[in-house]
Amino acid sequence: MFSITDFITSRQNQKVKNILELQKYNERIRQELFIIEGIREIEKAVRAGYHFESLFFTPGLIETEKIPELFGKSLPTQIFQVNEDVFAKIAYRENSGGIVVLARPKKQSIELLAEKVSKNPLLLVIEGVEKPGNLGAIYRSADAAGVDGIIICNPATDIYNPNAIRSSLGCVFTVPTAVVPGKAAIEWLKSRKISLYTTFLKESIPYYTVDFRKPSAIIFGAEATGITKDWNNAGTINIIIPMYGIADSLNVSTSAAVIIFEASRQRNSN
Repeated sequence: MFSITDFITSRQNQKVKNILELQKYNERIRQELFIIEGIREIEKAVRAGYHFESLFFTPGLIETEKIPELFGKSLPTQIFQVNEDVFAKIAYRENSGGIVVLARPKKQSIELLAEKVSKNPLLLVIEGVEKPGNLGAIYRSADAAGVDGIIICNPATDIYNPNAIRSSLGCVFTVPTAVVPGKAAIEWLKSRKISLYTTFLKESIPYYTVDFRKPSAIIFGAEATGITKDWNNAGTINIIIPMYGIADSLNVSTSAAVIIFEASRQRNSN
């Protein structure tokens, strides 16, 4: 089993207040900590080798003996038992399985990404996406389609936002990621002779006519403004998803899913 560091019964406890503070981006950066809740999400973070700083659980919602099974050697040394009233305060969502952990973020450099991608990579570039739910949904699709990695440029949100983690079902932990300025990403991709397929309307061709079997990066921009001029100027080919109804656009996470699954289909057609 494991030893319990402390029992927390008050919502005014400083550790409870701090968990709520970590829902804010600036606090996650300052403390170098973020929140994970949900059994599936925690399982993925364990498999991805994240370091867990502390754990909060309530026996009314999770069987105590299952906690060591979930974490294995990754079980944090600081373990706090809380009552259901306190857990309701710290849980960001319903049905989170009775357990919340605080984890350390990983470094997300282009150099580390380069070590993890294949020689013929399929990459996504996400520039300026603002809604964490969209970002998380993109990660979920990217994981399912076997994308090698995601490069985030000019981030307007982060993968450790609770909504991003939730909407990705923890896939933000499974897809290798780099966070770099746009110009640095363009330089790195071009140095590796990776074709840049930019989602841009002008002088574009249908996405399914492109050959994604070679080293490829698909670039998506912010929900409202799309990609910036740097990417538009650097792009190899502009691609679009043809629209046959009244709607003239798709949600960015839906667009990403459509295109990356076509790329996956081409790469796995044999």
